[in-house]
Amino acid sequence: MTFAEPAIDSFANGGFCCRLSLMPGAMMRARTIAIVFMLCVVGAVACFAQDAFLGMWKLKEAKSEFSSGAPKNTTVVYEAVGDKVKVTVDSVSSDGKPSHYTWVGKFDGKDYPVSGDPTSDTRSYTEVDDRVLGFNISKGGKLVTSGRIVLSADGRTRTVTMSGGDGKGHTVSSTEVYEKQ
Repeated sequence: MTFAEPAIDSFANGGFCCRLSLMPGAMMRARTIAIVFMLCVVGAVACFAQDAFLGMWKLKEAKSEFSSGAPKNTTVVYEAVGDKVKVTVDSVSSDGKPSHYTWVGKFDGKDYPVSGDPTSDTRSYTEVDDRVLGFNISKGGKLVTSGRIVLSADGRTRTVTMSGGDGKGHTVSSTEVYEKQ
């Protein structure tokens, strides 16, 4: 930074004070640097929620609880696709049939289509905070299942709690614990 010549101020009591002042160009640079820094911090915080969930998650069945008839999502992968998130799920139904489905959308509470899942055709995810997502699963425009995904403070586990129907008229619920791979 560049400083101006010292200026001597006289006070009413006869004392003197010496002060240095920033030149206008240096003040502008300092202000610009501060603004850019703040924008970077805000951008990083906004991206954290999405980024925290990215990666492969494996079901820890021993730590999880399922009602009878509830499917088990054995592997869930979150990946960034442009400004959206792609969620790919490998699941096993209550009768042992494997399924593989994908969802691409934003965590903005709007419904986005699901492909490959016979029990749903749309899903919506809502960012509650940087570690919590709410979700709704629908079929034919009707809500089937809803729940929450909570990421641990260290980012290594996520717990999914959900309840709803199985598409056959039965109520199912589960608390699923996943570890990041």
